[in-house]
Amino acid sequence: MKKVILISIDGMRPDGLRQCNNDFLKELTKKSSYTFNAKTVFPSVTLPCHLSMFHSVPPQRHGTLSNDYVVPVRPVKGLFEELKANNKKCAMYYGWENLRDIGRPGSLIASEYINAYSFEHTDGMLTERALNYIKLASPDFVFLYMVETDEKGGHDAGWMSETYLDYISCAIDNVKKVIETVGEEYTVIVTADHGGHERTHGTDEPEDMTIPMFYYGEDFIAGKELENVSILDIAPTIADIMGIIPPREWEGKSLKNK
Repeated sequence: MKKVILISIDGMRPDGLRQCNNDFLKELTKKSSYTFNAKTVFPSVTLPCHLSMFHSVPPQRHGTLSNDYVVPVRPVKGLFEELKANNKKCAMYYGWENLRDIGRPGSLIASEYINAYSFEHTDGMLTERALNYIKLASPDFVFLYMVETDEKGGHDAGWMSETYLDYISCAIDNVKKVIETVGEEYTVIVTADHGGHERTHGTDEPEDMTIPMFYYGEDFIAGKELENVSILDIAPTIADIMGIIPPREWEGKSLKNK
């Protein structure tokens, strides 16, 4: 039975990733199917982007257009709910409380939230907590969300500032730890939700709308650059890896074996 870890690094621009000078990026690109030119959804805001990531529909369909959750008029089953319906065990580790709304109550067997401003390097703390739980319970799907790149890097210091690039590098160090610890047992998917410019995001400008993605695992061709990739493709790809038929409402495509 195949298992997946999805890592979302908030606000990570592709050019920021390339300029952060983290040595692991070369290895990650070499061993993954990847793109530095995937597209997110508009508005390029954290909660709408993650709801689209998990429900494979644009914000105009799920109804949340800001960081305040809106109950959809016509609900679409999300990834967490679909996995639970297929008897998969899911866990979530996150540093921004509003993300609690990307899954419905009862869809997780474990979750932990740490406020990003409670400590320094909360992304690293959440990574350790997630890895400890994987060792303990071996869940089928784990969502690990890192927010310091966005909050402390982008909004506090400015996109493409040295502080922002440092937080990206720290996030990639966490990705390296995940892959080195459980990469033989889990497929690891790394993405951003949106980019950013100056000290904000949310527009349809390329700096906000363009994101990188990496797919590390036996179902993906190492070193292959993917084309025409959308944030809507993430949930269908995970479902395909785990042998689950996606809901017909989902709009994205599977990238498995592409």
